[in-house]
Amino acid sequence: MQGFTKTLVLASSLMAVSIGASADYRNDHTRQYEITLTNITKGISFTPFLAASHNRHIALFEVGEEASEEIGAVAEGGDISSLNALLEDNYRVADTASSEGLLAPGASTTMTLESRRGYGRFSLVSMLLPTNDSMAALQGAKLPRWGSQTYFLDAYDAGTETNDESCANIPGPHCGGVPFSPEDEGEGYIYPAAGIHGEGDLSQEAYQFDGPVVKVTVRRVY
Repeated sequence: MQGFTKTLVLASSLMAVSIGASADYRNDHTRQYEITLTNITKGISFTPFLAASHNRHIALFEVGEEASEEIGAVAEGGDISSLNALLEDNYRVADTASSEGLLAPGASTTMTLESRRGYGRFSLVSMLLPTNDSMAALQGAKLPRWGSQTYFLDAYDAGTETNDESCANIPGPHCGGVPFSPEDEGEGYIYPAAGIHGEGDLSQEAYQFDGPVVKVTVRRVY
């Protein structure tokens, strides 16, 4: 798994916490949204999703750059705890929320996310199972001022683990393997996921995905 690089958006954006941010600045003009996530794949399941409402200066990662440890933890093991903590500590973030359990093919789940004036964007991330280090993500999408808006999540390879498609290196109910491979540096950068190759222990027919993998409907409640 890779660490921070000086060019990484996550490191430069999320770690720049302003000491001068006040409670009053963070707690006015509250808005609430329902986010409904629908799995539109044939055989992939998703680990719990992490959502964050934020301003335009936040990005979870940058395609073509090295993944942070926090993003690697999501992509390899579905662990959103360290990324959630990083987001919650940043004044550029208004709120975070997460879903529970696995999201099976064709299933939907809904979570509630709050935001405020000046925090008009949101991002989402989750791990695809069974994969070595693929994640579904949406970055910096606009929250609707009124009504609802639909988006689709694409899949990305975090580049933190080799795609050997061996169940020994893939966690979750499909494989039951270990979630992290610290000795495996993978490709070293984030890129659009290429789907399942049918190598190792994974069936391409059962688990292949191509194009968007999750439908997201965001509705303003108040």
